[in-house]
Amino acid sequence: MADYKSQDKDLIFALDIGTRSVVGIVGRPVDNKLKVLDIELAEHGKRAMMDGQIDDIKQVAALARTITGRLESRLNVKLERVCVAAAGRALRTQSGSFSLELPDESSIDAEQIGQLEAGAVSAAEEALQNEEGGRRQLFLVGYTVAQYRLDNYPLSNLQFHSGKKVEADVVATFLPGEVVESLYAAMREAGLQVASLTLEPIAAMNAAIPAELRLLNLALVDIGAGTTDIALCKDGSVVGYTMATVAGDEVSEAIMKAYLVDFRTAEQIKRALGEEEEIHYRNILGQEETVSTEDVSEVIQEPMDRLAEAISKQTAGVNGGAPSALFLAGGGSKLNGLREKVAKKLGMDEKRVAIAGNNFALSAFSDGLELENPEYATPLGIAVSAGLGLLNDSYVVMLNGQPAKLFRSGVLTLQDILLMNGYTYHDMLGKTGKSLNLTVDGKHLVLRGEPGIPAILRVNEEEVSLSTVIHAGDQIHFVPAKHGASAEKTLGGLLGPHFTGKALVNNEEVPMETPLCQGDVILTLRTQGTSRPATPAEPPVPSVQPPAPPLPSVQPPAAPAAVQTPPAPVEPPAPAAPAPVSAPVLPKLLHIVLNGKPMALPEKENGGAYYLMDLLQYSGIDFQHLDRPVRLEVNGAECGFQYVLRERDVVTIECL
Repeated sequence: MADYKSQDKDLIFALDIGTRSVVGIVGRPVDNKLKVLDIELAEHGKRAMMDGQIDDIKQVAALARTITGRLESRLNVKLERVCVAAAGRALRTQSGSFSLELPDESSIDAEQIGQLEAGAVSAAEEALQNEEGGRRQLFLVGYTVAQYRLDNYPLSNLQFHSGKKVEADVVATFLPGEVVESLYAAMREAGLQVASLTLEPIAAMNAAIPAELRLLNLALVDIGAGTTDIALCKDGSVVGYTMATVAGDEVSEAIMKAYLVDFRTAEQIKRALGEEEEIHYRNILGQEETVSTEDVSEVIQEPMDRLAEAISKQTAGVNGGAPSALFLAGGGSKLNGLREKVAKKLGMDEKRVAIAGNNFALSAFSDGLELENPEYATPLGIAVSAGLGLLNDSYVVMLNGQPAKLFRSGVLTLQDILLMNGYTYHDMLGKTGKSLNLTVDGKHLVLRGEPGIPAILRVNEEEVSLSTVIHAGDQIHFVPAKHGASAEKTLGGLLGPHFTGKALVNNEEVPMETPLCQGDVILTLRTQGTSRPATPAEPPVPSVQPPAPPLPSVQPPAAPAAVQTPPAPVEPPAPAAPAPVSAPVLPKLLHIVLNGKPMALPEKENGGAYYLMDLLQYSGIDFQHLDRPVRLEVNGAECGFQYVLRERDVVTIECL
């Protein structure tokens, strides 16, 4: 094996994995442009992609490895890091809304705005999941805030304002997890590490329509073999993208049917249009045939009309009408007469619909390669986006030891990256398990669910918050919060081992091992000659009897202070006095002060430590319907959920 040089940090390797072929480009940034050093293209031996989505991972990986090897051999460089793009065919867009209650007389800060937007994005994802009727991993591509409202009044910027309630409506775009994961799996199989991931329509836009032209309302239509990706810009930024399932394969399939040829031969006939007057081919019967380009052009008019109609409908739908100008890119853009058909369908002057390629020189150049080919829009755009820093995904951020999937440009926080990598708002906060509400002898009883285990958030081995800004090269360690277990109790577990009477659950006598359900009504009946039934073995919450603050310990009371005596049983009391009961053994107590009130926490069954997270259920805050930020302090200092509580700690947990 040749002794190749290692890939320099600024050497960009891009792969465009298309339905029909894979294109590789290698270049490096020079004077704010990408200097293209080499290009390699190869077609799939058989169909390994379906409408832009990887179907055969091993076949795609093998072709990617072949292209990589050819480039390595010519450039004498070992290529290890690759920039890729996901097809836009599977993009899903959904709106979502979220609101927060604000503390009095305080201005809105960036942290609250971030929490507001994250909640709205999670609401959009939840709505999308509900539409599809099942849990599906989704990656956030990006989102746009449609509107902020402060006390029901619309605003464009919330920061530094004050009020009682803020709301945000967002439009979020997601990619299904299988689209992204199959792309990563193919690159791993090819021995390559994904250094940059973006969307194909955004990449093509970056090559064909540089930023300085985006003040105009322009459309970029990239016609591939299986899908047609469309991106639109105006007022200086990309404002929307969509796709059509009609693409170049529709034309090839029409040729197959008309001339009884296989798909590969149909592709050769299509490419020969405009280059030769007569086209020679062999049909599936083994017969040599000749056809004129005029005849072939007539055969493909109907699928070309459908392609032009799809482009027109999708473009006008997202843009709200025809754009000022439209660029056609990709292999399908070379179809003779398509440009005119698209212009007619959109009601545009034909001069305002052009083949992409003329603007490639604004962002890329080469000493010996022709770059104006419209088929290079996506691969060149992937390389330009990474090499010129047009996207945040042009640098690597590690999440739990793997490169994070990054789609959006601009400053990214830890919260942004977690949302982009399939985590939800609840993964970051966790939830307390559901409580079990019962009625025992006419008295309402609540058995609390277990508190959740807080998420672990570390960047470069330091504990951070969700609003921490992430930079190139950062190492993120994230362990999702775990939801607490819901409260569970059997009838016997509730009444305790010393209970000797009878008990009815919902007016029926049941065994003591019967699990209790939400809303159950329990009635205890004392058997003649027995002592009064015990109260539930475990109270609904840990003992909260306040120890006397000046004393270092709590004196044992005559009976457990937290035990609640149920109403008198239905049967009359027995004449015999109850048997003497031995004095209870009091658990070890941890004394703390929560929100100004002393508490005594009994020793855990496993002897483990108490965390700040354990106190959430006693704070009086409904964390399942949280609509405001929460302040966590111990002894006057801000602390995280994982803080280990100590004797006499003074804790504050309150909504801001």
